[in-house]
Amino acid sequence: MEIAKGSSILFMVLLFVTSLIQANAYYYRQCSTQGTRCYGKYIKCPAECPSSESTNPKAKVCHIDCDKPLCRAVCRSRKPNCNAPGSGCYDPRFIGGDGRVFYFHGKSNEHFTLVSDTTLQINAHFIGHRPAGRARDYTWIQGLGILFNSKSISLEATKTPQWSDNVDHLKFTYNGNPLVLPEGPLSIWYTPQKDVKVERVGSKNSVIVTLEDVAEILVNVVPVTNEDDRVHNYQVPSDDCFAHLEVQFRFFGLSPKVDGVLGRTYRLDFENPAKPGVAMPVVGGEDRYRTTSLLSPNCASCVFSKETASEKETTKMTELIGTIDCSKFSYGLGIVCRK
Repeated sequence: MEIAKGSSILFMVLLFVTSLIQANAYYYRQCSTQGTRCYGKYIKCPAECPSSESTNPKAKVCHIDCDKPLCRAVCRSRKPNCNAPGSGCYDPRFIGGDGRVFYFHGKSNEHFTLVSDTTLQINAHFIGHRPAGRARDYTWIQGLGILFNSKSISLEATKTPQWSDNVDHLKFTYNGNPLVLPEGPLSIWYTPQKDVKVERVGSKNSVIVTLEDVAEILVNVVPVTNEDDRVHNYQVPSDDCFAHLEVQFRFFGLSPKVDGVLGRTYRLDFENPAKPGVAMPVVGGEDRYRTTSLLSPNCASCVFSKETASEKETTKMTELIGTIDCSKFSYGLGIVCRK
């Protein structure tokens, strides 16, 4: 009887300790971005946002910037912040890696390279129109084309005459084939190698694209509203509300050679040509960054190399095959492998 009683007490203690560990682990996230200051560390999330996921698109989630000097988690929105570095919104207005605002107008129905690095290429398709009497097109970013690890991904806002929040206006492709991402919060799609993830933030019109150890892209689809049209005198036609993308990029491993409309602003030697103090600082570069299609790596200043991207992917797979000593934790923290 005493043995049974003692076993029961021991079981209850173990159950309590296990619950405590699991509850505590829920508030911790591991920094998994290789080569950053905080790589491999488990960092406690703020009590206000203990999880990195949420079915509420307006909720803030736990985020760790692995490259910051202090390994600290913060609460952040899962939709683009159009007033933060790495963003491209409106018609279109960018905020560079140097924190400065600039406008790049491009041209309607053409493609321009936003980021070109040795193993990463991100192009944008511009839509717009030119009202009578205007010297240039009003333009917006309608789609993104991504080349990464010998793969190609595109995401585009579909054309619609009238905007409806109840309709999903996003379409995707992977390696030239349609990619179906079911509607609903926390709907996720991975490449077979798990190096690219596309996840919905809400049920429709907002996603996050994660390129492993390289970049995170927050995307939101919005229309040109009647108020936008009134304020800026876009003279939007009745058959198109110019559904377009608001985007925000977070980069983890750009090279010193990175180029592109936005990418060049992350170079240490970059000198921003935008005039300070100007209400609408416009920078050029259309001829340098124009490319033939959404998924073309070719522009006058592009540095992307398919061979380099393929070599990087092969090297990474070789490293994974050589990885040994995998030990599974029972704290809800997954599996950690060491060479």
